[in-house]
Amino acid sequence: MNTDSISPGAIKSEDEHRRDICTVGRWIHSRSFVVATDGNISVRLDSRRVLTSPTGMSKGMMVPDDLVVTDMRGKKIAGRREASSELAMHLLIYNRRPDVYAVVHAHPPAATAHAAAGIPLNKALLSELIIALGCIPVAEYGTPGTQELSDALEPMVQHYDAILLANHGVVTCGPDLLNAFFRMETVEHFAQVSLMTELLGKQVLLSGRDVEKLLVARARYGTSTASTVIPGCPITSDNAGNAECRPERISVTREELEAMIEEAVRKDRALR
Repeated sequence: MNTDSISPGAIKSEDEHRRDICTVGRWIHSRSFVVATDGNISVRLDSRRVLTSPTGMSKGMMVPDDLVVTDMRGKKIAGRREASSELAMHLLIYNRRPDVYAVVHAHPPAATAHAAAGIPLNKALLSELIIALGCIPVAEYGTPGTQELSDALEPMVQHYDAILLANHGVVTCGPDLLNAFFRMETVEHFAQVSLMTELLGKQVLLSGRDVEKLLVARARYGTSTASTVIPGCPITSDNAGNAECRPERISVTREELEAMIEEAVRKDRALR
């Protein structure tokens, strides 16, 4: 499918939106952003209706007739299948963000690993991420498909276009479906780069001045994002020393650990 058919700002029929959701479903499945029946995708059709992927179905196998139309409270209006129990997360975003017309939820591996580790993607490592998304925080854990998840997201929804869901996955949103998908791709790409720099043992962060220039560039590039830069986010080379410190990790073998324990016991006995 030509990506121009999901171009930003296009005025589309419901049938076109149905085809687009199925296309993005195949994209996120083929990139291993979801497996089995994971994830969900939705588009705001108008002020009263949302078109969403169905529950219990692979996002790579959907056809237009599988999709479900609901009202803004999640009540089904049309469709032979049922909407995902996680639709409430999408509806929260639509209700809080009148600028958002599409939401994608997936479990891309590197980004979801950061979410499971409780590590936000908030370092000024890549200029493209600063321009596209600013910071990507981690929302507190909430049981999928329950009000807990919406409650955990609510404080962040108005300030970020991409959010890591603790021990769960990622949710992105945008003015159209293509942008929401691109933001999901960007999150996963940055998570992979961040992880690789950790493995290499070195991260060279941009300075605060570099970040300021990139924020100015947003307007020049026509980038619109909810993310705002606040003190300490993103973490730059200027404020890295003020970031939350993590204990230094060391690795030892089992034999080395046993030897250290034996030495500690021996010294303890000698002092008695």
